Amino acid sequence: MNLRKTLAALTAVLAIFALGACAPADENATSSAPSSECTKESLETLVAGKLTIGTDSPAYGPWFVDDDPSNGKGYESAVAYAVAAQLGFAKEDVVWTVAPFSTVIAPGDKQFDFDINQVSITEERKAAVDFSSGYYDVNQAIITVKGSKIANAKLLSELKDAKLGAQVGTTSYNTIVDVIKPNEAPSAFDSNDIAKQALANGQIDGLVVDLPTAFYITAVELDGGLIVGQFTTTGGGEQFGLVLNKGSKLTTCVSKAVDELRAAGTLTAIQQQWLADVTNAPFLA
Repeated sequence: MNLRKTLAALTAVLAIFALGACAPADENATSSAPSSECTKESLETLVAGKLTIGTDSPAYGPWFVDDDPSNGKGYESAVAYAVAAQLGFAKEDVVWTVAPFSTVIAPGDKQFDFDINQVSITEERKAAVDFSSGYYDVNQAIITVKGSKIANAKLLSELKDAKLGAQVGTTSYNTIVDVIKPNEAPSAFDSNDIAKQALANGQIDGLVVDLPTAFYITAVELDGGLIVGQFTTTGGGEQFGLVLNKGSKLTTCVSKAVDELRAAGTLTAIQQQWLADVTNAPFLA
């Protein structure tokens, strides 16, 4: 993956905004709002004239670069600024705030206008928060280290006797329980950093994360790390969505912005820039 693209490249991507056209409404979003209702002046944001965006800390690659969401680098940083621009907010109008994953998906008022942090859209979570249309289609993957008992696994059945783990409250954890169905209860960790360390220490045999994160951890953060494989998405597929307060007046307009960016090819362009090298891994049958 290339985490050293310049801001000039991002500027080129954002230039595509002018081509934006309204796409059909996503099943996770409310009906489209007229364009006149989705302007910077008409939106009721947390701070007038500003767009407050939340994400966790640390902010990991390839979603962010150098643990700095405000630099516009990395897939989710670029998407956040693209959505902001689509709503009429300049880069200097964007304010970033730290929002731990566990608080983002919990009920209650949020200290952001929307959050972007690899949060998968699920029916259970939609009972507590609003989601925008999906901005990224994702598969889950399992990683390990060289020499582990699952390093050469090709089948789901070869993972049954492994000690597995994932971040608590995530679809990665659900993948272990619902797809792998190991004989031993999986370990739940407060963060991927803690889980990654447990893998490095041999406390678990494998760690389940989303596929781009799997590539980043194994290539950059884990000695001897390797991707065992990815899992086939069932049903309608898994998507990341922007998270908003339940019943937020911004949800319709934020979803409309995401839909327009997808229709214009902007999301694809940003994905090719930041995630082009993290899509190829064997499927576990």
